[in-house]
Amino acid sequence: VQLQASGGGLVQAGDSLRLSCAASGRTFSSNAVGWFRQAPGKEREFVVSISSSGGSTYYGDSVKGRFTISRDNAKNTVYLQMNSLKPEDTAVYYCAAATTGRAPIDPRGYTYWGQGTQVTVSS
Repeated sequence: VQLQASGGGLVQAGDSLRLSCAASGRTFSSNAVGWFRQAPGKEREFVVSISSSGGSTYYGDSVKGRFTISRDNAKNTVYLQMNSLKPEDTAVYYCAAATTGRAPIDPRGYTYWGQGTQVTVSS
């Protein structure tokens, strides 16, 4: 599975962005998908994950209530809607797919990774 993350950009605090993670190579309807982010000088951080069916989602504490993950398996795409963005959300955002339908929060649970998309939030 090849993953392509897109939708990043430069926005102001309080704005919204929607990231997309498109899969190619084969359908990933049986794969859980997660989003992680990494800011300069910091470790990769779990943001959110979604099970293969979309029935289960898990959010990092720092994004609860502001970010929403969803998936459209017919389009082989997972979305991350980010609202009320803050400067501390600035990072490179990566999507990843697991080989199972369950949605881990540990990055070691993911096998396939996209290239990342930069999100910059100015104050």
